[in-house]
Amino acid sequence: MSVNCYKCNKELDLALGKDVGRSEECPGCFASLRVCKMCEFYDTSSYNECREPTAERIVDKEKANFCDHFKVGVASKASEKKDSALAAANALFKK
Repeated sequence: MSVNCYKCNKELDLALGKDVGRSEECPGCFASLRVCKMCEFYDTSSYNECREPTAERIVDKEKANFCDHFKVGVASKASEKKDSALAAANALFKK
């Protein structure tokens, strides 16, 4: 599975579950890559938008941070879950 930038959707040369340096940027849009939106624990439906219960609260999800729990994840995971749930609901209630 490939990893894409959360901002410009450019495919990145990163491995899932790995750590990224705080200064690393997307070669396409120069957005920081060590941000909550690029982490495997990022989930908009979770408390503080993070599935890691011991992580400190980070307000700006698009700003480089020092979170000890950061691991590269699929940036669009949360929206894919939402879209698939919405599609299932629509299919269920179709006339």
